[in-house]
Amino acid sequence: MSTVTLQADIKAKWPQGQSSYSPGSPEELAIIGIDLLVKELGTQAAQAFIGQIFEKYPADHMGAHDPERE
Repeated sequence: MSTVTLQADIKAKWPQGQSSYSPGSPEELAIIGIDLLVKELGTQAAQAFIGQIFEKYPADHMGAHDPERE
């Protein structure tokens, strides 16, 4: 059960093309963001960037989608 829903229209443009996205959940937004990061930075740099975000959270952090809380 998702507790967060999104209503967004994202238009991304780059020299090789463009895309439109309408994510409805944080998971869909993350997939879009990761895809765009890889296109912009390359795989290794995108992984390093994402790694910086995960450093903010302990390995066992449980967000709102904790099955034990449902």
